[in-house]
Amino acid sequence: MILGKPIWRFALLALTILLLLSLAISEPTEKEIFDDEDSEGIEELLAVDDEAEQEQETHGKFSDAEVLTKAQRIVLELNSDSAKRVIEQNEYVLVLGYAPWCARSAELMPQFAEAANTLKALGSSVVLAKLDAERYPKAASGLEIKGFPTLLLFVNGTSQAYTGGYSAEEIVIWARKKTGVPVIRGPVYEEFVKTATADNEVQFVEVSNIEAARVLYPDIESSGFFLGIVKSEPERYAGYEGAFEMEKLLQFLDHNKFPLVTKLTELNSVRVYSSPIKLQLFVFAKAEDFKDLHEPLQDVARKFKSKIMFIYIDIADENLAKPFLTLYGLEDSEDTVVAAFDNQISSKYLLQTDATPANIEDFSSKFLQGSLSPYFKSQPVPDNKEASIQVVVGKTFDDIVLNSPKNVFLEVHTPWCINCETISKQVEKLANHFKDLNNLVFARIDASANEHPKLQVVDYPTLLFYPASDKANPIKVSAKSSLKNMAKVISKHVRSSDDAPKDEL
Repeated sequence: MILGKPIWRFALLALTILLLLSLAISEPTEKEIFDDEDSEGIEELLAVDDEAEQEQETHGKFSDAEVLTKAQRIVLELNSDSAKRVIEQNEYVLVLGYAPWCARSAELMPQFAEAANTLKALGSSVVLAKLDAERYPKAASGLEIKGFPTLLLFVNGTSQAYTGGYSAEEIVIWARKKTGVPVIRGPVYEEFVKTATADNEVQFVEVSNIEAARVLYPDIESSGFFLGIVKSEPERYAGYEGAFEMEKLLQFLDHNKFPLVTKLTELNSVRVYSSPIKLQLFVFAKAEDFKDLHEPLQDVARKFKSKIMFIYIDIADENLAKPFLTLYGLEDSEDTVVAAFDNQISSKYLLQTDATPANIEDFSSKFLQGSLSPYFKSQPVPDNKEASIQVVVGKTFDDIVLNSPKNVFLEVHTPWCINCETISKQVEKLANHFKDLNNLVFARIDASANEHPKLQVVDYPTLLFYPASDKANPIKVSAKSSLKNMAKVISKHVRSSDDAPKDEL
């Protein structure tokens, strides 16, 4: 897209490249953040760090563990006495409220420390601090830390909620946007700045020299207006060709900020679930098995970019994998599973062939076209011979309930339902009472392990009577009714002059 003069060339960058550029253009600033007594100890620690850095110039690079240890020292450990003082004495304080037993807190802690290290190197005036909310509950309550982990930014003593991502890079970007200018360098362009202000995850950079832009985005060909995003993953570059309007720019970001294949974690789960891409394909696999599939899966994902979001979940991670796999009745699976969700219509699908790249691509294509049949989980077909109450599963719901020429009294239950056991005993008594009635079938289905598109139940237990003449409109029978009243309802619908039993039990 070419605009008339004056011409501005914009490059929109992901964090890795942005930081390299920012290190070259930022002017570090120092800010006193402690009183005299506290500062002596901190200065001693920083002196130790400086000595270590000087020694490192002679002996080589720091190990990852050494870098993390140094970064963790930069994060202040607050307590009941220091929390209020630190917040009042500093313009910007980003506080992490955590609990030692919280797994998500433990996962976030090294990212927070790394962000503190980066912000310090960039000369940011933001103070990063952490508070053990379990050890100092009064201090936590005073800061309104109610869950774990909680991130709050205090600006001149007033808190505001953290709305960014949870990797070190994302924390840095969010902190810089909220404590500085949203666009680094160059003149302000209204829509660009509005977009930069509205987005909390991507750093925006503006340049006016095409050679400088090509350092960041080598594939620029136009000598006019250009906008693109750069990411630190195989699909590094994405150019924007739409109208220069904030809403469309934000949509472009939402569709391009994730990798071709996103690994789901506790920290990014909220962002993944709230993605505007409503078609999502999930691959559940062991880490060692996914290594061979990752690269060809990226090639498949590239063909459906911005249309289907591809997500990998380590099948060994029960907290993330099991809730999804349970929806398919595959919670005990150890083999690779490929599934899909259409969040627009709340439908799920399952690849029921081998998880090869070719099969996944074909599955994805049909998923996008809307030609896949939704998946409904089912237990194996049981043996109902001689059973007074037929056990129905997802695969037999049509045959036993909907297509049967007989009336059907169906009990819908779950293993975790408190009242289901009592109702089951009632149904057994009813089945025994009506055992000589030839046009009536008693059945039950475990709704936690079986699904059917014509069975939409949310309360358990649920009792449904399917008249032989109208299976499309089952009659709900109150589970709170007495045994006698249930018998009356059944008799009402199946009674005939020849074989109707008495109502009394």
